[in-house]
Amino acid sequence: MAIDWQPFIDVVHSAERFVISSHVRPDADAIGSALGLAGILESLGKTVRIINPSHTPDHLGFMDPEKRIQKIKADVSIESACDTDVHVIVDTSAWQQLQDVGLVLQQTSARKVVIDHHVSSDDLGALEFKDTSASATGVLITELAEAMNISVTKEEADALFCAVATDTGWYRFSNSDARTYRTAARLIDAGVEPHVLYQQLYERSSLARLKLQSVVLGRVELAHKAQLTHTFVTRKDFSETGAHPTDTEGLVNSGLAIDGVLASFILVEQIDGRVKASLRSREPVDVATIAEKFGGGGHKQASGAMLAGPVNEACARLLKEFERAFENGNAS
Repeated sequence: MAIDWQPFIDVVHSAERFVISSHVRPDADAIGSALGLAGILESLGKTVRIINPSHTPDHLGFMDPEKRIQKIKADVSIESACDTDVHVIVDTSAWQQLQDVGLVLQQTSARKVVIDHHVSSDDLGALEFKDTSASATGVLITELAEAMNISVTKEEADALFCAVATDTGWYRFSNSDARTYRTAARLIDAGVEPHVLYQQLYERSSLARLKLQSVVLGRVELAHKAQLTHTFVTRKDFSETGAHPTDTEGLVNSGLAIDGVLASFILVEQIDGRVKASLRSREPVDVATIAEKFGGGGHKQASGAMLAGPVNEACARLLKEFERAFENGNAS
């Protein structure tokens, strides 16, 4: 579904100051899309700030070497963030995902814009540019640059390539369509060296991460006729292995490597006692509908939610929803 970018282009030409934000615990698509869009706007002489609800994870810090991404309340006040002409939200359209940035949106008089590819959505009172068929928001930002006849720099191309590559599992997920590869080709033409970015993204592990993986994968259990896998991580696991919460990223996909498995989830205990759930699946299982039952959301095959603890109770609630989904033909 091609987006008509002209209304956004009109907004760009009518404004001078922009704030770009994404979701809490930003991934590479959120960070890369924000950095790519910032570059596009700055090439037109616009003033741009990137203000997120969370700090950039350490393992993705290489994407923002100038450390231009700010955290709301820590680096910039809500009042200051409100002082802009346009506030653009990328890679989400859910209030729950915005946390304190949501307070900015509620108070600002700025024009609001959403650029997103997720199925789950709230009404943010914004002009929406949304395409759920796009494999990553980075694809949309790359297409925006093309629609505006703007050539991205190598730095911007690197950020956008990371956005697309990670949201497609380095192009191995089912959302990696011809459009995705055309986007990758454009970015490579702009100077991206995929082998360098792969090393930055996937070959900078730590011993602590490997120890955590050993613990978590050792807990994997099968459920619902061996079509579902699940595991969990506690705060004690982090302290005992020396690992960081970001070291759990990607572990949920390991469950899908088991032959016959159609869905997988991992639970990560948070400091405040809540439990972060990451859900993945293969067709025809729709994990977005399950995540939405707990106030979360995302894509049909990749979603997340935050549940009340403790971990064992959160697991029981999720297993019940998965069982209901399987029995209702979600995985027929």
